[in-house]
Amino acid sequence: MRAVVLVGGFGTRLRPLTYSTPKPMLPVGHRPMIARLVDRLGRGGVTEVVLALGFKPEPFVEAFPDGRCGDVALTYAVEPEPLDTGGAIRFAAEFAGIDETFVVANGDVMTDLDVAGLVSAHRDFGAEATIHLIAVDDPSSFGVVDMADDGAVQAFVEKPAPGTEPSNLINAGTYVFEPSVLDRIPAGRPTSIERDTFPGIATDGGMFGVATDDYWIDAGRPEFYRAANLDMLSGIRQHDRCDPIAPTASVDAQATIRNSLVGAGASVAAGATIVDSVILPGAQLAADASVIESLVMGSIGQGAEVTGSVIGADGVVTANSTVDGTSLPAPDA
Repeated sequence: MRAVVLVGGFGTRLRPLTYSTPKPMLPVGHRPMIARLVDRLGRGGVTEVVLALGFKPEPFVEAFPDGRCGDVALTYAVEPEPLDTGGAIRFAAEFAGIDETFVVANGDVMTDLDVAGLVSAHRDFGAEATIHLIAVDDPSSFGVVDMADDGAVQAFVEKPAPGTEPSNLINAGTYVFEPSVLDRIPAGRPTSIERDTFPGIATDGGMFGVATDDYWIDAGRPEFYRAANLDMLSGIRQHDRCDPIAPTASVDAQATIRNSLVGAGASVAAGATIVDSVILPGAQLAADASVIESLVMGSIGQGAEVTGSVIGADGVVTANSTVDGTSLPAPDA
């Protein structure tokens, strides 16, 4: 079984972290987000992942120099121009010569979904396309489905206005496709799989959905990316967990760390306090610095206080200053 993974976005929602690191390479539990995703696909029977890239493949090649992530082979399909989700799927699938049933996954979704079970359901349905669904409290920011009792998707509405949603079941970002789906996507031009392709498949009766209550989070936003990391410590993940402090991190014995991760090569000095936060690889916290509910990739000065903020690799919080609800450098800088 092969899979196409969409990793070509600009990562705008995670700026300023993505100014220096491609979103799929940001760590979740001390491992690149993409590695966690490929592991999950591998557990579900996927043997090759085609990364649909909109940027240079070099960071991925450096991370996986032998062209493999565990037992899964990696292929890099670099779009000549931005093609949106549908165009990227067709480009990557054709680049890799995919001509049989295949899986598609969004690169910033962290979930415990049983991929093999989704593929099995797809075959039982005799579907052209099968999508994973999750129930959420506020579905208006997602693709929402109206599903019949037999699993058929009757309507697909991308990001409906609040109060107009046909259900609370949303597109959870993992699909199983027949190759015929590729024929529905125009070649060589931007096309949205969610807005342009899915409604037609549903109208033709070929789309089915599988709703589960598995762990699921869209890690493409700062608050959810932080949660995806902290969830590695809580024991709620079925397969994934990690130690709070990476082996190569330097943490003074007089530092206080509660419900937080400290990444590889990071340095935490004496008297520093870290609570409900993710200290990313290479970050520096000086003595008596305080970091609460934040993401830190840069440098925090002595005695500085950081709360509810995102500090990128070039972000510097000066000594004894206070930062609250801020991104440094500013994402629009």
